[in-house]
Amino acid sequence: MQPVDVRILGIVEYTDALEMMSTLQKQRIDDEIPDTILFLQHPEIVTVGPRARNDGIAPPSDYRSHPVDRGGGLTWHGPGQLVVYPIIHWNKDDEKSVADIISKIESWVIAALDTLGIKGYRDERMQGVWVDDKKICSIGLSFLRWVSRHGFTINYDTPQGRVENLAGCGLAEATTTSIVKLGYSTDRIQLEGALLETMGPYLNREMV
Repeated sequence: MQPVDVRILGIVEYTDALEMMSTLQKQRIDDEIPDTILFLQHPEIVTVGPRARNDGIAPPSDYRSHPVDRGGGLTWHGPGQLVVYPIIHWNKDDEKSVADIISKIESWVIAALDTLGIKGYRDERMQGVWVDDKKICSIGLSFLRWVSRHGFTINYDTPQGRVENLAGCGLAEATTTSIVKLGYSTDRIQLEGALLETMGPYLNREMV
């Protein structure tokens, strides 16, 4: 399997993460580093994608926001959410399209949740991973020469109402929530462990 450098970073400001991702993406394109996956969290911020800007959609005034260049609408980041940024050169036989890559990430998250006794699944309303009719995982990637930046989020125990009150990614309010609010018990450490445990079979890559 292809090696991947996993970096568990803790809390990182969103603008610092953007700069970090851009640097790592260039280094990966130039083969200066192996595939790299960042695990982190952000202080609360709402990212505003091109679709939201084109539609004139903005977050409520009590949310900090920042524009982004990946697809999608409004995406919440903050406490109780695990953020995963894969800086990966997607070059395997089952990674020939963006849809293939998103499907692979969805399968990885679903498998990780399964190890924690949580049944995740896909839903035709929106890409990502859903639990009990609520969206708990959002995916949004940007590519340059088939090396990705940005990535996906898993809401595990977010502050009351902050995700639910936001009409994120074109979905109605209260469609997105967190795992704990659905009655399950998990935390960041458990989620990181589950993702690392299932990374090999689902990404065909192993931690170095």
